[in-house]
Amino acid sequence: MSHGCEQRLSALERQIFDFLGFQWAPILGNFLHIIVVILGLFGTIQYRPRYIMVYTVWTALWVTWNVFIICFYLEVGGLSKDTDLMTFNISVHRSWWREHGPGCVRRVLPPSAHGMMDDYTYVSVTGCIVDFQYLEVIHSAIQILLSLVGFVYACYVISISMEEEDTFDFIGGLDTHSYYQDHVELKPVKPVEISNDIEPEMRLLNLT
Repeated sequence: MSHGCEQRLSALERQIFDFLGFQWAPILGNFLHIIVVILGLFGTIQYRPRYIMVYTVWTALWVTWNVFIICFYLEVGGLSKDTDLMTFNISVHRSWWREHGPGCVRRVLPPSAHGMMDDYTYVSVTGCIVDFQYLEVIHSAIQILLSLVGFVYACYVISISMEEEDTFDFIGGLDTHSYYQDHVELKPVKPVEISNDIEPEMRLLNLT
């Protein structure tokens, strides 16, 4: 229960900062993750193993997605953090932490300062204690850690539920049948005696 709340809170926190940075791919992933976590909590409370199995499958996908994000921001395998992959190439926005990280000083420079005749504004960021890519990596690492704990717990709940179902089927099926066979008392059936007084009555009726 408490672990599920931690997962939801961490996903909501990440969702807020992804919204501020217009990171559409992580926004979609966070939204699906929150829904599946709620579904997994419901399955645990209401004892629905199928919902928990959906949560375990999604958790594996979620860990894979966060590993990809770590590789993206650390530029592993030819990936580049300066591409528009996280925004589906819709906009040129970057991570919100790029300009608002701890210790960052953000200054907006007019176009004239660059000697360029355009309508774009240029932002200068200096003094950051931690670069934005490492903050994104930390967020993804936290998600991976929480997801692995949730995955192990979900597998444990599924194994317990399967054992209980097998025990219930065994007791409710074979044992109950044999119990009734052993404990039902069989009583002898008494033969029905037919009275002979019916024949004289029939004769009297015929005479009349």
